[in-house]
Amino acid sequence: MKRFASILSAAAVLAGFAFTGCNNAAAPAATETQADTVAAAGSIVFFNIDKVVENYDMANDLRSVVETKVSGIQAEIDRRGNKLQKDANDFQNKMDKGLLTSSVANAQYQKLQQQESEYQQYAVRKQQEMAEEQQVMLNQIMNAISEFVQAYNVEKQYALILTTSGDILPAPVVVGSAALDITDEILAGLNAEYVKTKAAEAK
Repeated sequence: MKRFASILSAAAVLAGFAFTGCNNAAAPAATETQADTVAAAGSIVFFNIDKVVENYDMANDLRSVVETKVSGIQAEIDRRGNKLQKDANDFQNKMDKGLLTSSVANAQYQKLQQQESEYQQYAVRKQQEMAEEQQVMLNQIMNAISEFVQAYNVEKQYALILTTSGDILPAPVVVGSAALDITDEILAGLNAEYVKTKAAEAK
């Protein structure tokens, strides 16, 4: 779980979310859990991307699915690696005891080398697959957040929406008034929208 969270956090910081102005998307309806922000239209506001990603229900659901897939892939990589190691140990044991003729030993050695090469190729391919699963998950989460914030700002009309991460407000927000922090409102809106989406998909 921590590994995925760190990937999300790093990518969000690198992306340096900045949302501006209007588009034609419909603004999401406010919910009772959303606190009214003090910032007026035209203000520059910010939200904590780490907190949003950590507490966004869709992100947690996607992480759970991807972690299950990645665990399964890693388990298969480990299983094949352990079997290859066992075969190599068995071969070495027979060699040490003089239980193989030179021709048989050479044939088995060549086979083990081939198996090792195939295993290495398999492991690399599966590691790329795991990385792709994680990247797709990240893209889905960040796309959902971006689309929500764009629609959200149709109503709010902020001049600029920035993101920060962590508790110390690193760049691009070094110092920010609490009145300009819309993190809780963004998070509440995202989760409310996700609940509606899941309910609609369940019908």
